[in-house]
Amino acid sequence: MQKRLSDIINGVTFTERKGDADPLIADLALDSRNVAPHSLFFAVKGARADGHAFIEKSIALGALVIVCEEIPEGNHPNVVFLKVSDSHQAMASMARNFFDAPSEKLKLVGVTGTNGKTTIATLLYHTAKLLGFKAGLCSTMANYVDDLKLETKLTTPDSITLNRLMHSMVEAGCDYCFMEVSSHAVHQGRIAGLEFKGGIFTNITHDHLDYHKTFDEYIRVKKMFFDGLPESAFAITNLDDKNGRVMIQNTKAVSKTYSLREIATFRARIIEGVFEGMQLMLDGHEFWTPFIGRFNASNLLAVYGTGIELGWPKDELLVAMSRLKPVAGRFETVRSESGITGVVDYAHTPDALKNVLEAINNIRLPEQSLITVVGAGGNRDVTKRPIMAGEAVKQSSKVILTSDNPRDEEPQSIVDQMMEGVQFADRIKVLTIIDRREAIRTACSIAKPGDIVLVAGKGHETYQEVKGQRSHFDDREIIREFFEQQQ
Repeated sequence: MQKRLSDIINGVTFTERKGDADPLIADLALDSRNVAPHSLFFAVKGARADGHAFIEKSIALGALVIVCEEIPEGNHPNVVFLKVSDSHQAMASMARNFFDAPSEKLKLVGVTGTNGKTTIATLLYHTAKLLGFKAGLCSTMANYVDDLKLETKLTTPDSITLNRLMHSMVEAGCDYCFMEVSSHAVHQGRIAGLEFKGGIFTNITHDHLDYHKTFDEYIRVKKMFFDGLPESAFAITNLDDKNGRVMIQNTKAVSKTYSLREIATFRARIIEGVFEGMQLMLDGHEFWTPFIGRFNASNLLAVYGTGIELGWPKDELLVAMSRLKPVAGRFETVRSESGITGVVDYAHTPDALKNVLEAINNIRLPEQSLITVVGAGGNRDVTKRPIMAGEAVKQSSKVILTSDNPRDEEPQSIVDQMMEGVQFADRIKVLTIIDRREAIRTACSIAKPGDIVLVAGKGHETYQEVKGQRSHFDDREIIREFFEQQQ
């Protein structure tokens, strides 16, 4: 794909331009390492690095245009410099132009909230596929262009990656795209310029306060997504969250609601739940699903409501939903020959952990013990650490505090902060084992037949990050290995 600069900057405001050429641009780049001849490079000020420091390198690699907030000194007669007030916003608009506004050629649905984004977006993608549609997915776990799986590192990528991905979906003949919309992406303008057909709000709980600083600011940023939806879109919000109505207060989109407790557009209730799944009454229709817990009933209800708003036939939608399977690393169960149930879940916030614990406790029998292995990620919101430990202790028979992805922090310091949330009288229930592998094996070894071992925090992740290095680590593999050794 190639485009003239004049076509790429259409509708974008610049405060200064240096250079009159109208070069043919072959690609856009945010990272100087991706710059090739005839590229346009965006110098963006990020949390860890300032792209302005890589302008010279980008020019040396063949960049013909630099979009920046500060034009550097020096003479570069063959390079066009475009000064903007916000590189993020300019990049979003120019990426849209370069890739021919792909979001407008898809039915794009965004899912935002603290918990449930990955599950709902992924289930919508699979439901669309089961109904015979071509669809794309942009999520924490993986990106899909119809059947082609692409690895991902961010919940919501930068605007160049997003538009490139959606352009590929259009080229592949996709009708829909379902994507997670993180608060970081909204705040940093990564979704600016995208045309959404619909938006879903799951919930908002304690998380990301290392970035947003206050909970009110976190709510405000989430709400910006719904404030920006057009009249032609729909907004579906969860009334079981106290901020559900707040999210849609100023939206121009057609507002719909879903709830397990309140009167809402879309309603459901759990008839029966066991470890193998649950019987749901959904919008007046009864069906069995292998999902477990109220939070998953809520997720399925969001999927159903979205399908209805997209015009999918109700009967066909319910049949497709009955065939859905849990998302990898989300309440994923592993059984031993002796009858121990291992549960691996991505729960890494207080509310997500509480939901998983409650789901287990609503099913387990009085004689079954629940042993929980949990940690907290390094270089992230520290205020949630004691809350998570306190929640785990309150709802478990035994708790092992361990390392998650410590990143640049000392694992022992993280565990010490978690212990601050454990009452003195409850400390007899708590072990601290920094080595996560040993913590998981210990939990499995003390479990008796019929007991449940919950390993929370990493879910689908297949790595552990320590001091900038990622090494292979999969909670599920460790549980399976232990169970197989005991046969």
